[in-house]
Amino acid sequence: MTDPKKNSEKTEDKAKPALPGCSCASDPFAGLPAEMRPRPQPNKGNLRQVTCPRCGLKYWSNRSTDLCISCEKKGNHIKD
Repeated sequence: MTDPKKNSEKTEDKAKPALPGCSCASDPFAGLPAEMRPRPQPNKGNLRQVTCPRCGLKYWSNRSTDLCISCEKKGNHIKD
C-alpha cells in the first residue's frame, strides 16, 4: 500500500505558488535573453523633453514654453 503521508507531501509541492522573486509566472518576457527584453520606461510624470529653439539646449521641462531658462532671462523670444 502507499503511504498517505508521502502522497500529501507530493500534492503540497505541486500546490505551492511560484517563488516571490521569480518572474516566470508574471513576466511575459521571462523566456527572452536580457538584451532582447523591453526596457522599462522611467516615470517622468508630466515632464517632456524639449529642445530650446534659440540655443539648441535639450532638457526636460514641465513648462508650456520651449525656451530654456537662460534664453528667457536674456529676453529672447520665439518668433512666430
